[in-house]
Amino acid sequence: MKKVLIIEDDLNIAELERDYLQLNGYHAEIVQDGMAGLKRALSGRFDIIVVDLMLPQKNGFEIISEIRRNLEIPVIVVSAKNEDIDKIRGLDIGADDYMTKPFSPTEFVARIKSHLKRYERLKGNADSHEVILHKGLEIHTGAHQVFVNGKEVQLTTKEYEILVFLASHPNIVFTKERLLDAIWGNEYFGDTATIAVHTHKIRKKIEADPANPVYIETIWGTGYRFKP
Repeated sequence: MKKVLIIEDDLNIAELERDYLQLNGYHAEIVQDGMAGLKRALSGRFDIIVVDLMLPQKNGFEIISEIRRNLEIPVIVVSAKNEDIDKIRGLDIGADDYMTKPFSPTEFVARIKSHLKRYERLKGNADSHEVILHKGLEIHTGAHQVFVNGKEVQLTTKEYEILVFLASHPNIVFTKERLLDAIWGNEYFGDTATIAVHTHKIRKKIEADPANPVYIETIWGTGYRFKP
C-alpha cells in the first residue's frame, strides 16, 4: 500500500484529502505542524508528500527545499496561495505539482495516482544503462545522473524526465501540451506554464548561458526542441 504524508494545518482539508486517498487504497498520515511534518517526511517512510505552504513553525517552501536536498519522491503543493509567483516559486524549489484551494477531491486523487505511476516508471527504468551524449552533456539513465563537461548537476525528478525525453528525441519540436502529456500523463489537469518553469530551471543548471541555450531551444509560438 502506497503511503502519503499530508502536511496541512487545516484539519478539515487534511481529513478530506486523507479520506479520499483511503477510499482509493492509499495509507495517509496527517501532520499539522511544519517542523514535525518535515521530520516525518525525512523519515523515508512515504511514497509521496502533500504539503501546504502556510504552516506553523516551518512554511511549505522551507519544507520542500529540505526534502529536495534529501529525497527524490514526488511532492505536491496544495495551497490557498494562488498567485503565479507562488506557483513558480513552489515549482522552482522542487515541487512536482501545485494545486490551489478549493480543489476537486477526485482531481486531487488523480494527480496523486499520476505522479506515483510516473515515479514508479522512472524507478523501473533504473536498470537501463543507456548514456545519452550531446556536446559535453552526459545523461546516465541507469544511475539517474546528469553531467555537464564532466561536472554532475542535480535535477529534480520532473526536470530529469523532461531533459531525458527531449534529449531522446533530438530535432523534434514538442508543444508544451505534448510535453505535459508525455511527462505528467493525461491525468494531469495543470496548465502549460509548468513546462516553461521547469525548462527555465533545467537551463539554469545545464546551460553556460541560459539566455542563449545550447541544448534546449525555444520555438516561439510552438514549444521546445533539443538541439543535437
